[in-house]
Amino acid sequence: MTFDLEALLRQTKPEKRIGALRHRTSRELLHAEQLRPGPLVLLPDTTVYVDMAAGRMPSAAFELVREATQLHSVVCLSELAQGLSLHDPKATRYRAMRGHYVELVRRIPANRVLTPDDEVWIRAGILTGSLTRTQGYQSHQRKELLADALIYLSAAKAGVPVLTRNAGDFDLLNQLHPAGRVIVYGHA
Repeated sequence: MTFDLEALLRQTKPEKRIGALRHRTSRELLHAEQLRPGPLVLLPDTTVYVDMAAGRMPSAAFELVREATQLHSVVCLSELAQGLSLHDPKATRYRAMRGHYVELVRRIPANRVLTPDDEVWIRAGILTGSLTRTQGYQSHQRKELLADALIYLSAAKAGVPVLTRNAGDFDLLNQLHPAGRVIVYGHA
């Protein structure tokens, strides 16, 4: 095995988390607007792909993505594939949307894709369980949070920040595992 469950539990200490965490205020978070576009490596969350495709990406975040070297999470790509499969194939924009995402994924170099390893999966399970318990999440939220934890922890392990519109979940993950970094844009 490539992980030690006891060591990961000791590091995270889920038993010490009893009460709910509070979301940090917007001023306590790092916003895309606070950064200058330039040489930066980042991992876009699924919200980035969706907002870019829909043309609703705020300009500061758009410039950050445009200038950055991007790593891509296989978890985000899976979420995009799921969204495509859920979409009505008879809808007017389905073919265009499908073509957009197929081409986007085709252009991603294999060496820029992050895949969660065993340790990331186990740590994500610990963080997800802790937050589900302390924040009172429901089962459908737990599944979404697990995906976010996999994205966040993969980026943290690679030493790059996650860019996301989902400030709420990523803020809580960052509070439990401060080794990662999060850049937010838009509203939570």
